[in-house]
Amino acid sequence: MNVPFWKLTGAGNDFVLLSGLPKGKSGAALARALCDRRSGVGADGLLVMSRRAGKVRLDYWNADGSAAFCGNGSRCAALWAAARGWVKGKEFTLDTNRGPLTARLTGKGRAEVTMPSPRGLRLGVNVKTEGRSLQAHYVDTGVPHAVVFVPDIDKVRVDKVGRALRVHKAFGRAGANVDFVEIRKNLLFVRTYERGVEAETLACGTGVVAAAFVSRVLGFDRSPVRVAVRGGDALCVSFDDGPRLEGPGKIVFSGEVTL
Repeated sequence: MNVPFWKLTGAGNDFVLLSGLPKGKSGAALARALCDRRSGVGADGLLVMSRRAGKVRLDYWNADGSAAFCGNGSRCAALWAAARGWVKGKEFTLDTNRGPLTARLTGKGRAEVTMPSPRGLRLGVNVKTEGRSLQAHYVDTGVPHAVVFVPDIDKVRVDKVGRALRVHKAFGRAGANVDFVEIRKNLLFVRTYERGVEAETLACGTGVVAAAFVSRVLGFDRSPVRVAVRGGDALCVSFDDGPRLEGPGKIVFSGEVTL
């Protein structure tokens, strides 16, 4: 069976997108196969778009096959839906597993989506890992995140420390994504270790929102908050009317894959 696909990227967070699930195939199995960077297309996650009764729906699976919500994936999906003519106008609704989200086209190759309201905030969670004590701040912005402020983000061993914190008992059985954050004047720099990918990714939308939200709670008085990610781009997080994530995205290429 040959199935068309699209490869997209949002600030370095990359995805494989399918228009609907092929008959007899599960999203989890397809995510594991298509996201594999050696034997598949290669991506951080799988986006599956569908239309029914005039509504556009996005379903998302991490590279390991776990179902989740994805902020950058939602922005990319919005740009794809607009490019394919699935939606009209610059503002429309995407149905997701975290409920309906408003998407808005903000410029050429740029989109903004409303994000789930942050919940479960726990400040000052003291954790010990890799022979050192750290203070983390927990919040769920669509998926759980542990935010750790650091003095020099370039020196953080994200794969090692992030992997240890991701499964720390302080964050429950499901664990959490881990965001390392450095504040430089009016800009946040964020690096994220993502569960479901089990590695550092070049960007994480829910992680960017988590970092911006915790920073504001702790006194970083900026809105919108500009957040630089490892992929080299900057994303913007606004809180004036609920959390909103804005930034670049594009279709990199398309093709067919044999399943």
